[in-house]
Amino acid sequence: MAKVELKKPVIEEIRSVMEGAKSGVLVDHRGLTVAQDTQLRRELREAGVTYKVYKNTMMSFAFMGSDFGDLIQHLEGPSALAVSKDDATAPARILGKFAKTADKLEIKAGIVEGKYYDAAGIMEISKIPSREELLARLFGSMKSPVTNFARVMNQLAEKGGAAAAAEAKAEAPAEEAPAAE
Repeated sequence: MAKVELKKPVIEEIRSVMEGAKSGVLVDHRGLTVAQDTQLRRELREAGVTYKVYKNTMMSFAFMGSDFGDLIQHLEGPSALAVSKDDATAPARILGKFAKTADKLEIKAGIVEGKYYDAAGIMEISKIPSREELLARLFGSMKSPVTNFARVMNQLAEKGGAAAAAEAKAEAPAEEAPAAE
């Protein structure tokens, strides 16, 4: 069997990983300890991110003609590819956070929703909170006025209920009564 025939399955595997991907980040994993690498892989797997080390020539062939084509220029030295099909910021967020604790992990570049970003751009994207966190913030801000209203009503009830409400109404400026026809 020719060498080309042996390489085709690997190239097809890379293409299938990239197919339908919202984002992909290319990193240099050289110098990570086994414990660090294991921890990184676990965090990525829990987030639904595919992370694998491939030969640069295989990735180069797979990237040609795809959204990931701009990453070919960064295929020097050991390279690993982290790809997410669900959360566009997950690979950047996890790798960026991990790179702060493991100084040996070097982010090379990435593609997020079809757009190329260099290492600095990926680090900026890594600061974007996850979708779940953004939704929690949104619902928290929507819940806040209702909670405050309920708290005020509860305080009025504790102060004397209707009597306190009547006092509050008496202190408020009176509204004009509608004119009788």
